[in-house]
Amino acid sequence: MIKENVAEIRAQIAAAAKKAGRDPSEIKLIGVTKTVDVPRISELLAAGVTAMGENRVQDFLPKYEEFSALENRPSEWHFIGHLQRNKVKFIADKVDLIHSVDSLPLATEINRHGEKIGKVLNILAEINISGESSKFGIPPDEILKFVENLVNMRFVRLSGLMTVAPFVENSEDNRGIFRKMRKILVDINTKCLYDSHIRDLSMGMSLDFATAIEEGATMVRIGTALFGERN
Repeated sequence: MIKENVAEIRAQIAAAAKKAGRDPSEIKLIGVTKTVDVPRISELLAAGVTAMGENRVQDFLPKYEEFSALENRPSEWHFIGHLQRNKVKFIADKVDLIHSVDSLPLATEINRHGEKIGKVLNILAEINISGESSKFGIPPDEILKFVENLVNMRFVRLSGLMTVAPFVENSEDNRGIFRKMRKILVDINTKCLYDSHIRDLSMGMSLDFATAIEEGATMVRIGTALFGERN
C-alpha cells in the first residue's frame, strides 16, 4: 500500500509542477513519520522516499538511533514540529533541517549549539500566515525584522520559510495562504535582507500539497496520504 501511495503522490506532484511550469525535481517529498514505527518507515524508504520529518524530539531520538544501526536509513531527517529551546541540544547534530524556527530566542539557541558542535545548522523561519491562535509561527508583519536579526548568526543558515496552513476540505481555500508565503519569500530576496538568496518554501500537506506546489512550494510534508489515518 505504501508503495502505491508513493506512486500516486509522485504523479500528483508531477502534474502540479507541470501545471505551474516547474520541474518536479525541484520539489522534495518529506514523509511525515509521526507515530509511524521503524518497519513502516523502512517500507517508505524502499518505495524511494528518503527524507523523513519528525514532530517530537522524544519520538525522533529512538528512531534515529535504531536507523543508525541499519544499512537502509533516511538520507535526511527534518524536524518539523514545535521545538522548545531546551530540546535543541538533543537534535542539533542529527537533523538536516529545522523547519519550525518561530522566534528569535529559538534561533539564538540553535546558533549557540551550532557553534558548540562546529556545525552550521539549516533552518526555515515558520510563519503563522493564517493568524490562527492555535498555531505557532512568526507574524507576517514581523518576519522581515526576524530575518535581519539572523544575518550575524554565524552558525545558522536560513534556507527559506515554512507554514502550517489551516485544515481545509477544499485545497483551493488555502491557495491565498500559499500565495502570500511566496510573496514574503520574494520580498526578502528583493530587499536583500539576508546575505544569501533563500529559495525553500515548506508548505502543503496531504490534502493541499498540489495547490501548494502550484504556488511555489519546494517541500511538501506528507503523512496521512502515505501511511493512512494515524492516532
